[in-house]
Parts: sequence; C-alpha cells; structure tokens
Amino acid sequence: MDTAPYPYSPIVDRPKISWPNGARVAFYVGLNIEHFEFGKPSTTIWEGTAGLSPDPLNHGWRDYGNRVGIWRMIESFDRHAIRASALLNSDVVDHYPQIIEAGNARDWAWLAHGKTNSMLHTGMAPEAERRFLAEVTEAIAGATGQRPKGWMGPGLTETLETPQILKALGYSYVLDWTADDQPFALNVPGMFSVPYSVELNDLSLFGVKGMTGEDFYRTVVDQLDQLFADSADSGRVMALALHPFVVGQPFRAKWLDKALDYVASHQGVWLTTSDEIAEQYRASTLHDG
Repeated sequence: MDTAPYPYSPIVDRPKISWPNGARVAFYVGLNIEHFEFGKPSTTIWEGTAGLSPDPLNHGWRDYGNRVGIWRMIESFDRHAIRASALLNSDVVDHYPQIIEAGNARDWAWLAHGKTNSMLHTGMAPEAERRFLAEVTEAIAGATGQRPKGWMGPGLTETLETPQILKALGYSYVLDWTADDQPFALNVPGMFSVPYSVELNDLSLFGVKGMTGEDFYRTVVDQLDQLFADSADSGRVMALALHPFVVGQPFRAKWLDKALDYVASHQGVWLTTSDEIAEQYRASTLHDG
C-alpha cells in the first residue's frame, strides 16, 4: 500500500460520524449517465458481436438507457423524493440535452464521469490530463450551471495524478476507491473519498451475477439493514449504483421502485446526494480538528 492514495484506517478506530437530524445511514443513488461512441466496443450484453462495426445488438442495448430507461427511473425517483447524484460523461451534454434539463429541474448533483464511457481514464501524461479534465469540467459546468465537486472515472479509473489535478480544478471528492462504508481523507489535502459500490451495482448484480429483480430488491434490503445495524455508534453511507440501460428495463422497474420505497420509508435514513455527504463529512472533520 506504499503507493496508495490514502492510509489504512480500520473502521473501529475512528471518530464518530454524525449525519443531519440524527440519521444513521446516508443514502444516495449514483446514476450513471453515459455516452458510448458509435462503432467502439464497450460494455456488452453479448460478447459475440462486440467486435463488429456497427454492433446494433450492444449499441442499441446501451442506447436504450438514455432513450427510454432513464425516464422510467426518473418517475420512480420522483415518487420517493430521491435526488440523483448524476455521474455524467461530459459528451452527454451535447447528445442528450433533455436529460440535463430534467436533472436540473430536480436539483440533481452533477459529478464528472469522464468524457465518454468508451474511453477509460488512464495512460495520460500530467499536462494532457490537466487539459482533459479542465475541458470535461467546463463542459459540465456550462451545461448544468453547477461546477462539479465530485469525480468518478469511467470504469472507476484514475491516474496517479488525478486527485491532485481535480483538487486544483475545485473538486473535493472522488468515488473511485470503493474501500469503505464511510468517507475518508485522501493523501491530497482537502480531497476525500465518498463510498461507491461495485457490488451494490445493477450492472454487476444483473449482468455478472444474473440476479432476478426480486434478488435485487432483497440485496438492497439486506445492505441497508446491515449498514443500519453497523451504524449504532457511527454513521454509514449506502450507495446504490444504477445504469439506465440495465435497471431501466421494463421488467426490472417494479423491483427498483420497491427497493427505493423500502429505503425511503426506513427510519434513520438520510436521502441525500454524494455532494452533501462529502460536505457534511468535510465540515465535521474541520470541526473535530
């Protein structure tokens, strides 16, 4: 761990974290809003055609999310008064402006999620990365009216310089390091990690593990119940990672809605955004210090 961007810290040895209004679990939805370049291999539902150009099967599957799935999900978010933390490829602002409009109307938090999901955030020299991240940041800020404070790389990717460059651009946290149930400080002063999940994630639950909608619902329930039990002495974070082309499919919609209903009606849960979690943790850390 000598080159890791954060030190080891066992969860049993930390100061208490308190959330607003006595809540024990801070819950947010990490809504992946992504653009996939036409003709480039990317996330697939069937590898058999992934190398073809064009690849109607996989491109159409991914494109369903922005055309249909996200609007079904928005209805469910609205029903349960959940503001999304939108993990936004900057190319989305040009290709799907109606999604930006819908998110702004609902006061979503906008996080930078690279330029497209056809390109991982890796292999860049520092100066090239600075220019790239500045362009991504300005594109999102210009379209949403909100300068992003959080970052998650496509495929949760970073370079060794990413946190430092993000800090200089005004960011305060990243989601890439899925190492904890609480926020924690990175080695870059003023930069934090906010919990995200590759396990409680519709892409892995449905696509990799082959779960049913009912399995998904049970998994969300079990996650919250355990985190709530763990939080008796100190607050926890529950992130639900969603992709519109996965959980936005019609036969999964009722299970997402049922899961959100369980979370939203659970005592001691703060329905919030990753921005607010990062700010609350930052403020409490400064106060404790």
